[in-house]
Amino acid sequence: MPRQADHNEAGPPDDGGGVYERLRSDLTHGAFELGAQLSEATLTARYGVSRTPIREALARLDQDALVERGPRGYQVRLGGPADILEIYEARIALEGVAAADAAERRTELELARLYKIHEQMCTSPEPSVILDMNSRFHQELWAAAHNNTISTLLQRLSAQLRLFDRGNRGLDDLDVTRAEHESILEAVATRDAAAAYAAATSHLARTREERINHFARTGLEP
Repeated sequence: MPRQADHNEAGPPDDGGGVYERLRSDLTHGAFELGAQLSEATLTARYGVSRTPIREALARLDQDALVERGPRGYQVRLGGPADILEIYEARIALEGVAAADAAERRTELELARLYKIHEQMCTSPEPSVILDMNSRFHQELWAAAHNNTISTLLQRLSAQLRLFDRGNRGLDDLDVTRAEHESILEAVATRDAAAAYAAATSHLARTREERINHFARTGLEP
């Protein structure tokens, strides 16, 4: 007697959904070397999908400036110190506006989330969790701004920065970062837009200076 199909069995791999997000995450988490070729055949095997969603994902990642066309198809985009510092300049300007908007527009739930993420960052002993909470703090701040254009641009810049600056995954001075986040939080909590703008831009300007000092120590030209 033929066996009836079990609806709980895994079906064929999803041919489209989530490929872009998975490949983007792998890129920003260092799964591929800078400049590495991104073969469609290799990627279809890696993600278990057909070539069509791979091509669509690569086209979107090209728009995100995470990959670029090379002589043999797409490759992971190469970025150097000059790119990193340019990204910081753009992010400083945009995140200042986002912080000011968040101070004026945030909800009580969004404020509570910011405090919770900050608490987790301050209390976790795990470096990976601290880094994740640091990223989530900024992402939650952008969401609280309720400005989709700025949030989208900041997400793209942040992804590019993670891709190009992968040699500097740690927080150079965690205590200073915590204190700067607290200044942003206080301004957002009290709905002081000017203070939020100043705190956010000061925070990112300091991290940009740290990158410049790093390049000076390593002999890399910005």
